[in-house]
Amino acid sequence: MVVIRLARGGAKKRPFFNIVATDSRNRRDGRFIERIGFYNPMAQGGEVPLRITADRLAHWQSVGAQLSPTVARLVASNKAV
Repeated sequence: MVVIRLARGGAKKRPFFNIVATDSRNRRDGRFIERIGFYNPMAQGGEVPLRITADRLAHWQSVGAQLSPTVARLVASNKAV
């Protein structure tokens, strides 16, 4: 099953997450099919904290990909803004 979830990057104590479409059996930070966006919880000033490519997200959901709970929360909060 394809799942859309966060893959952690960044330095120690400075997390940065890529939002990726991947097979659910792959590791969290392992191989992925496509990078859909990013989430930067440490964004300050003029930095963008969240960016999601809406058309690619819609495509993956249309072919049956499931959102992880965290990504679902981020998508919902992004649409509210």
